[in-house]
Amino acid sequence: MKGIYKEDTNMVITKDSSIIEAVQQYPQIVEIFQDYGLGCVGCMAAHFETIGQGAGAHGIDVDALIADINDAIANPE
Repeated sequence: MKGIYKEDTNMVITKDSSIIEAVQQYPQIVEIFQDYGLGCVGCMAAHFETIGQGAGAHGIDVDALIADINDAIANPE
């Protein structure tokens, strides 16, 4: 039954996604981290923290951040 299941090669980013893995998979999201004031990408914590942990540590609205990241992935410019 071809067409029922669409293979999705895009990783869906969640608050539980690793910062470094998300950025390695989708380098275009670095700008979104920067827009939110998160320098996590260049920080050692990026190697072991999730996006939710990083956002929480900086008082960032994690749901808004995740929405913007997934939007950037879904709609590359």
